[in-house]
Amino acid sequence: MSAPLVVALAYDQLCTFEFACAVELFSLERPELEVDWYRFAVCAAEPGKLRAAGGITIEAPYTLRMLDKADVIIIPGWRDVDEVPPEQLLKKIRSAYARGARFCTICSGVFVLAAAGILDGKTVTTHWRYAEKLAKRYPQLQVQADALYIDAGQVITSAGSAAGLDMLLYLVRKDYGVKVANQVAQRLVIPPHREGGQAQYIPRPVAQDERGRLSALLDWLRANPAQAHSLETLAARAAMSERTLQRQFLELTGYSPYEWLIRERVAIAKELLESSEASINRILELSGFGSEETFRRQFKRVTGTSPMAYRKQFFGKSELSL
Repeated sequence: MSAPLVVALAYDQLCTFEFACAVELFSLERPELEVDWYRFAVCAAEPGKLRAAGGITIEAPYTLRMLDKADVIIIPGWRDVDEVPPEQLLKKIRSAYARGARFCTICSGVFVLAAAGILDGKTVTTHWRYAEKLAKRYPQLQVQADALYIDAGQVITSAGSAAGLDMLLYLVRKDYGVKVANQVAQRLVIPPHREGGQAQYIPRPVAQDERGRLSALLDWLRANPAQAHSLETLAARAAMSERTLQRQFLELTGYSPYEWLIRERVAIAKELLESSEASINRILELSGFGSEETFRRQFKRVTGTSPMAYRKQFFGKSELSL
């Protein structure tokens, strides 16, 4: 079975940053990952040379026929949320969706899928500037205006530009696992994981000195997940009051300190389950869960599956045990 074919859509007045996110993630060869990496292609939504942001022009090598073969279709922010996309493009999208292709939209790219009619009844997101307009124009959609990205199964939608990188890394995690996604993030020099439910923007900015202390605390927690932590000890390390730490932590990450730490520990456990046959005791030791019962409960809550079922996805051996 060949690697998934990812096709990025190009169009006149292309959003170059969002388009480049797809190119950077999927077009580069990544032999260091030792996996059958994605295949990548670019198709044009319309004929001829295409103008792009920044005064450049591009010429896509493929036409919309490439969408007939795509396993994953990426749509950067659409050029004008008030412009209905070409009907030929919408027909190709409906056809690809019907045969099971997956879609990823960045920013206003969600308007293209909405116009195609394949998002009815789904929960989606977009850049906060366009959320109200999207909800009014397509009332059959459930628009969540404050999320970075939302996985609705066959369709994943994301907020503004940089959130597209978070979404595409999330796709890599789904397809290849945590370890590979972390390696890709390291090469990109970006954080390995931001939850889709994290807020798009902070209503009241965190002061620069507090942001620096929080960032240092997060780095320290990632390096020391197995230690016993409490709100009191974390506040002392960050040189903040407990109340300030809770408030600023929530504003910066979208989670309380406790919930963030649980999810970080689950991420460590996921990587161990994917890449090793470590025992339950070893996983508990490395990830910082205090008991097997707590580990299983929290893992199921965060991932929606049990540790054993998760491991089977990667090893495929029923005899593997925890």
